[in-house]
Amino acid sequence: MHRGHDHHHHEPHGAGGHSHAEAHSHGHNHGQPPRAAQWQTPHLPQPPEAGDHARAEPDLDLVEKAFVESFATASDPTSFLRLARVPFEAVTSGGTRVSLLRVETGETTDVGAVMPHLGGGSFRYDPLPAAMASRRRTLRFVYFDGSAALPMTLAQVRGLAET
Repeated sequence: MHRGHDHHHHEPHGAGGHSHAEAHSHGHNHGQPPRAAQWQTPHLPQPPEAGDHARAEPDLDLVEKAFVESFATASDPTSFLRLARVPFEAVTSGGTRVSLLRVETGETTDVGAVMPHLGGGSFRYDPLPAAMASRRRTLRFVYFDGSAALPMTLAQVRGLAET
């Protein structure tokens, strides 16, 4: 006996019995790995599309955070931008020439939350306790396209073709 069930390792099974593999395909210590039930199809990485040479940069949010932290203290912002390979003049995917005007960094702190009442005619406001307040830094690159300022994220700037 083994934990409440019999093992007939070498006994023949009758006509109504079960095969040796069926009898012992479950449980532990039987030389077979346990089978996991999978009810979802795992998401596999999509192959890049033809002509898609701008791959997503891994951990771009961390790169952006490091950029904001370091750019604020850079003794020479122009050299810092060159080091970070931010183009001063570039061409968008639509073929528009753009020129870098400024880099905007900011800090946002959420200290309250609003929740609309049913029907949407009014809302409820709640100040957030210190543990729920959130801070985030923002980064925007402002380019000029010949007629207007064009704010871009770091990801968009990475997709520009340098001229």
